[in-house]
Amino acid sequence: MSRRRVRPDELDLWHQVARTAQRMRPEEPRSDDRAPEPMIRNPRNAPVQARLEDFQIGATSGRPSPAHDVLPAISERLATAPVSMDKKAFQRMKRGKLVPEGKIDLHGMTMDRAHPALTGFILRSHAAGLRLVLVVTGKGKDRDTGGPIPVRHGVLRHNVPHWLRMPPLAPLVLQITEAHLKHGGGGAYYVYLRRQR
Repeated sequence: MSRRRVRPDELDLWHQVARTAQRMRPEEPRSDDRAPEPMIRNPRNAPVQARLEDFQIGATSGRPSPAHDVLPAISERLATAPVSMDKKAFQRMKRGKLVPEGKIDLHGMTMDRAHPALTGFILRSHAAGLRLVLVVTGKGKDRDTGGPIPVRHGVLRHNVPHWLRMPPLAPLVLQITEAHLKHGGGGAYYVYLRRQR
């Protein structure tokens, strides 16, 4: 659908209305020489910058490009997470010196089977007064077919820390970290539970 041109009589009518209209903000300076800014609908009423800066083709931008906001690997995120438990016990746990009191093996399960199994195991372990449990997820298979959207390596390995930080497990879990090599390394997690109250 093409837009029609404004007729001269319509333009004259518009100028008459504009001359008789009162300004909403008379304290702001009038700028008749500036082109009107396009209206942008914004449902959240956030300030929107409607006017773009002048840019010449072939010129470089004055601003540096933003850093890539790529989510770090799960091992990096867990390694940089703050320590919520006793630091000496945490170091002993990371070195594999603490022996897990309970263990669940989710290796080979689908997500719809693994999530309720993990939830039930953590709830039972906390009710039994256990402090350190081992959750084995496996490292996962590489299922990336080379498509445009990358597929994460190890679905359970990436989802288990997320599940442990969601209700009903979040109030029970004090610390999550990758297991020592003798307990499964990158394919398992130590989950340190809070004391019963």
